[in-house]
Amino acid sequence: MKSQKIFDYPLFALGFRAFFALAGLSALILVVLWNAIFKGELTHDNYFNPNLWHAHEMLLGYSVAVITGFLLTAVKNWTGRPTLTSDQLGGLCLLWLYGRILPFYAGLLPDSLIAMVDFAFLPALIWQISKPILQAKHYRSLVFVGLLLLLTLGNGLIHAEILGFAKNMAWTGLELIVATIIILILVIAGRVFPFFTERGLSGTLIIRHPLLDSLSIASATLVFGLQLFNISGILLTLASAFAVIANAARVSGWYVPRIWYVPLLWILYVGYCWIILGFILSALSGYALVLPSLALHAFTVGGIAVLTLGMMARVSLGHTGRALRVTNAIAIAFILINVAALLRVLLPIAMPHWYNILIYVSTLSWLAAFALFVFAYLPILTTTRIDGQEG
Repeated sequence: MKSQKIFDYPLFALGFRAFFALAGLSALILVVLWNAIFKGELTHDNYFNPNLWHAHEMLLGYSVAVITGFLLTAVKNWTGRPTLTSDQLGGLCLLWLYGRILPFYAGLLPDSLIAMVDFAFLPALIWQISKPILQAKHYRSLVFVGLLLLLTLGNGLIHAEILGFAKNMAWTGLELIVATIIILILVIAGRVFPFFTERGLSGTLIIRHPLLDSLSIASATLVFGLQLFNISGILLTLASAFAVIANAARVSGWYVPRIWYVPLLWILYVGYCWIILGFILSALSGYALVLPSLALHAFTVGGIAVLTLGMMARVSLGHTGRALRVTNAIAIAFILINVAALLRVLLPIAMPHWYNILIYVSTLSWLAAFALFVFAYLPILTTTRIDGQEG
């Protein structure tokens, strides 16, 4: 007799559905919780200290949820082989969810158990995407396995410090995680930006430049490598300038002026520009002209958040059989997430005395952007494809 699947619902038909839904909801919940913790209104015991919890959850909670949804879906397309059954996907979602919840049970549960549950997610994901890649001999996609291993290492460094196995490793782990996510985005950009641009603008042909692809990724790796080893000054400035030139040249080769009429395209290009700005600010921080935290938030609130929101919007429409057009509400969400980044990264340089107000308005803009995404996309993610196909 055929067993009944527990998670036999459209939400668990393909990886992007469940994990984009979790990402959208977590972008709201985690920021609301952080605001309460930052103000001292929520003082519940936590496995992480407050600042570390915020950084860890936005990177290994929200960002990794988006990456997971994208990779589980993309690997299936690239290899032609299934990634997860609905029950396996449901189990992976629960593991991710437990990783978010258990830190609040510090004191009631052993720290080692909390660490183990959170740490286990990335190895489980690596196992699930490695199988179809190796079976199909799609070896060029093993780069993503390598990047996920680096994320796992970064997470391991964080837990190693908390559990007392190492000293002063948590910040190094976070730096490694940010660097890996940005490099992963740059790798994915080379695969999807030209394709999305050609699909979104009829009659457009994008010329690929493999050398620029390699230089942009190599230069970014150099910048982050120097930062990981606390090397600043002229070396960091030169490496950052190289990264700016290489990545600006790369994205300009894909650029078509008509993207500004297509929100699903301009959001991606603007997100890439935030990453380039992050390298500019890294160059300035090499001589202490700006705070390193501004470069960090250009990469995170700007690059990661803007690009992931745009990718979730585009992938969700394409893989549910819908027309590649967003509503006015989502176009507004795209503007709001950029406003959040502007208020968090650039305006504090010009108006440092308004810092607290700028952060408050930035938080409201973030919440409004993701509230619009959740409102518009939960019905899409939780219902079957409109064209009747699987997925």
